[in-house]
Formats: sequence, C-alpha cells, structure tokens
Amino acid sequence: MERIRCELLKRKIMSAEKAADLIMNNCLVGTSGFTPAGYPKAVPMALAERADKGDKIQIDLFTGASVGSELDGLLSEKGIIRRRYPYQTNNNLRNSINNGSVKYNDMHLSNSAQYLKYGFLGKLDFAIIEAVAITEDGGIVPSTSVGNSNIIVECADKVIVEINLSQPAELEGIHDIYAINKPPFTEYIPIKNTSDKIGTTYIPCDPEKIAAIVVTDIEDTPNPIAPIDEISEKMAENLISFLKSEVKCGRLPKNLLPLQSGVGSVANAVLGGLRYSEFENLDFYSEVFQDSALDLLESGKLRIASAASLTISPERIKDFLNNISKYKDKIILRPQEISNNPEIIRRLGVISINTAIEVDIYGNVNSTHIMGNKMMNGIGGSGDFARNAYISIFTTPSTALKGKISSVVPFVSHVDHTEHDVMVIVTENGVADLRGLSPKERAELIIENCAHNDYKEMLRDYYSRASQVTKSAHTPHLLSEAFSWHDRYIHTGSMIIPCNSGGNPV
Repeated sequence: MERIRCELLKRKIMSAEKAADLIMNNCLVGTSGFTPAGYPKAVPMALAERADKGDKIQIDLFTGASVGSELDGLLSEKGIIRRRYPYQTNNNLRNSINNGSVKYNDMHLSNSAQYLKYGFLGKLDFAIIEAVAITEDGGIVPSTSVGNSNIIVECADKVIVEINLSQPAELEGIHDIYAINKPPFTEYIPIKNTSDKIGTTYIPCDPEKIAAIVVTDIEDTPNPIAPIDEISEKMAENLISFLKSEVKCGRLPKNLLPLQSGVGSVANAVLGGLRYSEFENLDFYSEVFQDSALDLLESGKLRIASAASLTISPERIKDFLNNISKYKDKIILRPQEISNNPEIIRRLGVISINTAIEVDIYGNVNSTHIMGNKMMNGIGGSGDFARNAYISIFTTPSTALKGKISSVVPFVSHVDHTEHDVMVIVTENGVADLRGLSPKERAELIIENCAHNDYKEMLRDYYSRASQVTKSAHTPHLLSEAFSWHDRYIHTGSMIIPCNSGGNPV
C-alpha cells in the first residue's frame, strides 16, 4: 500500500468492522468532514451494522460541519447519535434533532475547535479521519476537506484513519494545516493575503495514536445544487449593482476584496452571477469551495481560493477530482479554525455573502429555524463572517413556498444575526444598505426595497400602527402582533391576511 508511507503503520490495516469494534458505548467521537466532503464512510457504516445486530451503542458525534448520509444519516437512523456538534444538513438527523431524540448544540464554526481543545465537551475518545495518504512519520494527509480534522486528531486518545482510494493522491499538497495555541500562548496568525500558506500539507500525528487503518473506495456524496432560477439571477444582478456602486464611491477596489459565500443553492447562484460581471482578479476566502467558485476559477475571474472543503456538486465532482492537478496551485484547504477566524476575516477585509431564512424590518436575520422552533441546519460559519466582515451581506428570496411565506417579516421568529451585524440585505426586488441608519430608517428601506409586493402594504400597515402606538419608541413594535404572521401561517397555511368578498381583511 504505497499511500501508507510509514512502514510501522501497515500492520495496523484492518477491516472496517474490526475498526468499528474499537468504539465503545458512550464515547465522544470526532470525525473529518465539512459540508459532505472528506468524511469517513466505511467505519460509520460498520458501526451501524453493529446496531443492526443488536449492539446497544450510542456516541456523541463531533465533526467539522455537515457530513454525508453514511455518517449523519445512517447513525441517526439507527439511534447511535446521542449528541451532535456543530452543524448538520441531513434530513434524518434534522428530524431526530427536532423530535428530541438527538441533543444538538449549534455552534459558530470558528469556535468549535476550542470546545475540544479546552475540554468543554469532555475527553475525545476517538478520531475517524478520511485521508489520501499517511506520511513517513505518521502525518495524515486529508482528502477533500480539513474542517476540524487537525484538532480532532490532536485531542483524540485514538485515531482511526480511512485511506480512501477514490480520492486522488494528487490532493496531497493542497492543504495548509496550522494550529492555534491555547491562551495565554495564542500568537498572531501570519496570514496577510488570501494566498499565504503558513502550515504543513498534513496533519501531524504520533503514529502510536493510530489504532487502525481502513482502506476504502467509497466516494463522497455531496448535496446537489439547484439550477439557477430567475429569482437567483435577479438577486445576483442586485448584488453586482451594489458592488459596482461601492467601487464607484471608492469604498472597494476594482477587484473588490476577498469574497466569502455561504453553502447551498441560493448562495451558489448569487455568487455565480459574478462570472458574467466586470469584476476580475478576485480572491475567495471562505469555508466552502463550491460550483460557483469553480466557475469563477475556470473563467479566469478568480486569482486564488481559500476554503475548508471542496464542496462540488455530484454532476461535477468526478471531473474536478480527475483534473485536480490543474487547480492545485489556485486552491488552499485550511482548518476551519483558520478559514473562519475572526482575526483573519477582519484583516483581509472579507465581503461576506450569506443566506437568510427570513429577515425582519429592522435588519435582524434568522438563518437556522423554521417558524422559530424547527432547526433547519445550523448557524455554520455565517456568524463568524458576518460579525467580522468589511461588508456583511445577507441574501434571500422575498418569499418562500410559492408566496405563502414572506421572507421579510415584522420580527424574525429566531435571531441568529442581530441588526448590529447586518449591513446589507439583498432580495430579487432590490438592495437595502443599512449602514449608519436608525431602526426606523432601516424599516422603511427594507420594506420598500426588499419586500415582495404581495406583502409590502401589510408591512407598511404594521410599521405605521407600531409607530403610532409606541410614539416614543426607538424601535417600534406591536408585541401582540410581532409574531402574528408566523402564527397565521401555522393556522392557515399562508401569511397573507385573508379577505372577504369585498376585499376587506377578515
């Protein structure tokens, strides 16, 4: 096995079943993986088989971010996951979180590493890490993501490595592994430009910690990306128009500043619009490198891309990996403790572009909960970037569910990003630049520029009445009505106020 270059470790090669047998009940297990890329598959599947055979086993699971169905989906289906940190996107797991059978702690991704390093979660028993190779001294070369892998290896008592032959060996060299010391020994992180490399191409690991090596060839199962629709195109046009105005006003250079984009179809579509813009020689400093970033790279618009994972759609991932040597000098994969680090985000002047589930008229953003109580995915890295960005932008279609839900509401049903962290809101209808505005000015601008026409008059009416009732209020609200839109949707299936035959509200 030429991918295992440490001769002493070759004797630790074993089946996934034997490796899974090492994991005991009540263990805290950390795995590689970040937005279904570079996560272990064979050992989790073998762990699920143990449950099928009647073995009563539960674990607390810690990853970088979301992982694939072989891990989050299968283990939650079998009742193996007891607790989950810090982010997920799997439907089975989401249902288990919402029905209470899995306890979920939704964390800022930049902070998650310290929870392990400082012992906030207890002792980490096992690490399961997908890799493309092991170096001569036991260093682990990650595959398509880094995420929290380096911290998980550092903190775990024992490490299980999955050498995945479906991942090209040519990925070696694309990673830049750098760890941050605990306070009071934390030092300046020497990244001044997106292209700076400051660490090693592998995760340092004492060979004695490696308890098992499993050879696999199971491919990543990334989430599909929805096609770009008319609404996404309009949002992209509005975003580009805003960026052009910032350049014209001298607040941005012609090639902008490093861009960050959240994960998912909407974020991918909005960022993708830059491919047809006048902007070029762009830098990308983000968590995920997905299809839109690949398009910018292939079009020559992108100079360098730094991320924590390669999250390419199923339709394009195989061709991308088969040609990875073509992209290696333009992509850097870092630990999320670095990719999402507030110090670096602030220093580089990152422009953050993230997706909201809903926004309210004062600029608060909900990015995690449906109707205030059902967890969708998690806050991910949006807070890391939004609070520290040079310009913090949130995008959302103005409505959801074919117009039955307004994405602009009197008061968001759950707050992830307060009005203090949100500078710009973009919908297909327009842009609300909230910088320097009072709450009342923000409300008027968001309603006029971002809300859907079907809901504008309702929002104007709410704001007008709130202003009249609370004349001395800095932020006018009718507390008895603030969540009435959500309540109306729950009871009637639409946020629109029903009218009688005469057109009057009922």
